[in-house]
Amino acid sequence: MHRFWFYSVLLALVVVGCKSSKDTVSPAQIESFNNLVNSKKFTIESDWAYPQVTNAMSQVLSGQLLPPGSNANAINLIGNSNFLTIKGDSITSYLPYFGERQMQVAYGGRDGAIQFNGIMEDVEIKEEKNNRKVITFKANSNSENFNVIITLFPNMKSQIMLRGSSRFFIQYSGKFEPIDPKKSES
Repeated sequence: MHRFWFYSVLLALVVVGCKSSKDTVSPAQIESFNNLVNSKKFTIESDWAYPQVTNAMSQVLSGQLLPPGSNANAINLIGNSNFLTIKGDSITSYLPYFGERQMQVAYGGRDGAIQFNGIMEDVEIKEEKNNRKVITFKANSNSENFNVIITLFPNMKSQIMLRGSSRFFIQYSGKFEPIDPKKSES
């Protein structure tokens, strides 16, 4: 009798644990997600940065210069100002950069973050598995060109992958939301 209850509970846990994640997003949420992405009026705030780990990044880690809870592979951005905003074909951003520069540092070191303020070029939006959307484009920051890939998920999570002409690859993860009209007026 004891085994029967044990296996019954085990079976119930397996059934509950194997529930498909597709069931957590309703058709109305998917429609709202699609409308938001197609409107191209949203902002992304990242929680984590994932730089390409090089020898220099390993040295930074050993110097204990990273925020608490971070390591060379994953840097916590919670509490640090960062954003990437898309309004139509325009893009603005301030994304802190952690990684190694290959060349071209601006005078005074004022080009540490990745800052876009202009027009996106060669924009493509594709739908992939599980209703996720992938936006690819090219953008310019001060003296550098970037290839950008943004993946947006129906649960409002996001991934940003940036490959610059003079920086090593970096990736960000976070969440996105519609642009707040109150913030855009100010």
